[in-house]
Order: sequence, then structure tokens, then C-alpha cells
Amino acid sequence: MINRFLSLQAVVLGMLIAGNTPLLGAGVRVKDLALVAGARENQLVGYGLVVGLAGDGDKDQKYTVQTVANMLQRFGVNLTGQNLSAKNIAAVMVTADIPAFIKPGARLDVTVSSIGDAQSISGGILVQTPLVGADGKIYAVAQGAVSVGGFSAGVGGGGGATVQKNHPTAGQIIGGALVEREIPAAIVHENIVELLLREPDFTSSARMAAAINERFAQSAMAVDSTTVRVRVPEGFQAAPINFIAHLEAVELEPDMSARIVVNERTGTIVATARVQISNCAVSHGNITISIASTLDVSQPQAFSQTGRTVVAPRTDTTVVESKSKLVTLPDLPTIEKVASALNAIGVSPRDMMAIFQAMKQAGALRAELVLR
Repeated sequence: MINRFLSLQAVVLGMLIAGNTPLLGAGVRVKDLALVAGARENQLVGYGLVVGLAGDGDKDQKYTVQTVANMLQRFGVNLTGQNLSAKNIAAVMVTADIPAFIKPGARLDVTVSSIGDAQSISGGILVQTPLVGADGKIYAVAQGAVSVGGFSAGVGGGGGATVQKNHPTAGQIIGGALVEREIPAAIVHENIVELLLREPDFTSSARMAAAINERFAQSAMAVDSTTVRVRVPEGFQAAPINFIAHLEAVELEPDMSARIVVNERTGTIVATARVQISNCAVSHGNITISIASTLDVSQPQAFSQTGRTVVAPRTDTTVVESKSKLVTLPDLPTIEKVASALNAIGVSPRDMMAIFQAMKQAGALRAELVLR
């Protein structure tokens, strides 16, 4: 059934959060709006092997066999690739994010993903895998049992049935990587700290600088839509971390753009409180398409010497279009009234997506429309 989005109407309408304007006094901390330049995470990646897969591993991939041979050679076992089987082994990529200032001996969570044709890595063990950064240096080493959180069972093919939950070819190892090297980071340069907004916006940047100046006079300046430059006061220059702690506690009211985000794959619509719609008329037909596939069996006549049984697929397609009418929408200043008006029409999430796109093209939608 293609029209699966119709069942998501209640969920989508719940995501259209009502609201007129931001609440006065409902400040948001600087810590929740921005991060300190230099105090960032870095990405690590490694190539390794997951063993003990009980026949679910790669089907004798050349690079998997070569990797196994190289690993065994480290332990003094010399074998050629032709003498190896990789059915219980899967070649994987291991990824992790390492925070700033983390010290050797700390542990990281890692994600393990198959890069071959393994059916599942559930129940497997990741063999010691070095994790390198963008500079090619090893910063952590990963090893441990892989937790998948899914399964795959059954026999594939035309005559079999397969049941699968989640993605059995990707999993995690909580605390599976041991940090071996600290990534150097500096957050204070010449008594200057830079704050980087997670959501760049000129108005929010200016408001953040003004809020900091109210707490620490003449110390902050908005450089652009992303950066707020703050000078460490003389009383905190000996202990800049204490100043950053006070800085992150400053509250302000960030600005919010009028935006509607539409994800057609999941049927999700999220809109901010500033969305407005001008006077317009909307008419949208509701079309439901049903496609059903069946297998018909054609058998030869009794005692026939030349005929044979043939399985022929048959597809039935039904298209149903309900009646629609032209509805006039008045000037709607808030998303609360927009949601109420669309709900009164009785549109589905898929219909809302098409209506929002048509409103944007007609110039009636006063908001940014983001399609995913």
C-alpha cells in the first residue's frame, strides 16, 4: 500500500507545535546555543575484522581473506589466501568520535559496520583495530563484542522467507575503544575566547554579545552570524576555565526563523512558531493507489507430454480519488492557526507536503521550506 502516510496524520499534526511568540524571560543558556572554538570533537576511523559469525560472514571476499592472512602472519602463522575461508569473518569499518581534552586510558563508544557481503555481524567479536585521525596518527584502539540490536533469520531466494529487524550488519561497542593519545587543543588565544553558534544567525549572534556585555562589560563582540568574540577579563585571566563556566551560564533569547521542514520518506512535518500564510484558496484531491501482486499457476492438461507448470505473476492496480473542494484560508499569523485550518480541511501528511510546496510557489507561504 503506497498511501502509508495517511496513518501518520495525528503524529504530524502533533509535530506542528502551536505558539505565537517566544515567551518573555524564557532565556536559553549560551552553553546550549554555542560551543567554544577549539573544544571540538574529532573523527576516528579504522579497518578491522569481526570474527565468530557462525557462517554469516563474508563469502570469501578477496580483501577479507588477505586481511585474515596478514593478521595471522603477525602471530607467526604463514598461510596463502587460497587456503583460507572467510565465512565466519567479516571485514568492517570502525568509526568513533573523540572529544577534546580526553586523556589516555579513557574509553570511547565505537560503531562497527560491515563493508562486505556478510549477512550479519551479530554475536561477533571485533579484533584489535587501530583508530586513526585525519593526520594518520593512531589515537585509540578498539576491540570487543559487537552489539547489533537486530537480527536476520530465514532462507532468502524465490522459495524462502526472510525476517529482519533493524540492520544486523552494523552495531556498536559501548566503551570499546581505549584512548592511546590525547589530541592537543587550545581554547584561549591571547586572552580571547570565541563562541561558535550551532545555528548561525545574525540576530542571535548580536543578542548573545549584548547579553554577555551585560554580565561582563565591554568584553564581547559579534563578529559574524556564527562567531562571538569574548575577551577574558583581567580577574579571570589566571583561571580562564572559570570564566568560561560563567560565560556558559549567561542566558539570552535567541531568534528563530520561520521554517517548515518536510521529510517525505517518513511523513514528518516540523514547523516553527513564526510560520505565516497569506490569504489564499486551497483545493487538493486525495488519491489512493493500491497495488497487489499475486502469483498465478498455469498447469498443462492432464497426461500432456509437452506442457509444464508455469508460475505467472499478476498485478492489480486500483486508483481511488475522493472528492475535493476549494477552501479559502484567511490570513493566518501563527502556526497554531495554520495547523487548525489544515486539520479542518482533513488533509493527510502527504497532502500537507504538496499544499506547502504549492503555497510556497504561489508566494502565500511566508517561511523557508526545507525538503528532505
